[in-house]
Amino acid sequence: MRLIVARCEVTYTGRLTAYLPESTRLLIIKADGSLLVHADAGGYKPLNWMTPPTVFEETGDTIVVRKRAGRAEDRLEIRLHEVLSDVEHEMGEAAALEKDGVERDLQEALAAQPEALGEPLRLERREWPTDLGPIDLMCRDDEGGWVAVEIKRVATIDAVEQLGRYLERIRLDPARATCRGILAAEQLKPQAVTLATARGIRCVEVELALLRAEREPDLTLFSA
Repeated sequence: MRLIVARCEVTYTGRLTAYLPESTRLLIIKADGSLLVHADAGGYKPLNWMTPPTVFEETGDTIVVRKRAGRAEDRLEIRLHEVLSDVEHEMGEAAALEKDGVERDLQEALAAQPEALGEPLRLERREWPTDLGPIDLMCRDDEGGWVAVEIKRVATIDAVEQLGRYLERIRLDPARATCRGILAAEQLKPQAVTLATARGIRCVEVELALLRAEREPDLTLFSA
């Protein structure tokens, strides 16, 4: 991983155009081709970023990161005015993410009964590997189509973004180019549902107690 602290300006062109004027920022360049541009404020979210697969071009005081996006191309150009620090660290093999108890138990329960996600699915594998991390469940539908399932206790916008990145990597394989996504959670944030729907990701609310048959579903009364 390469960490650069520099006074720089950043220009993004592609699906839209964005410009960050000259300021001191942290650039994180990961071995998988990711690039993140951070400020010293604004929390954990980067100001701009590029996800792999990317192409890096570095000439003099300019770093250009390019990525194909369908027929178009996303391009991030970083002009370095003053480099304050430029270091590289060998991170080694990353340890797998350990899910909290609820997420792990939900994964086990849904792996045993994937049809609880609201359609006839059959499990292919738990913890399906991608180069960005494992997807919780990889399933097939009744037509043989691939379905990637990400499971959360509480699904937020970040969960949608995470599943989107996994789908992007999975679809690079022509045999899984039409893989679709399901986001399953005990609680779905409204903003997450809105974003997921816009991106063609289906959201399913699940409850561990129901999956384990520890309680009966709530009865719904209908009036004429």
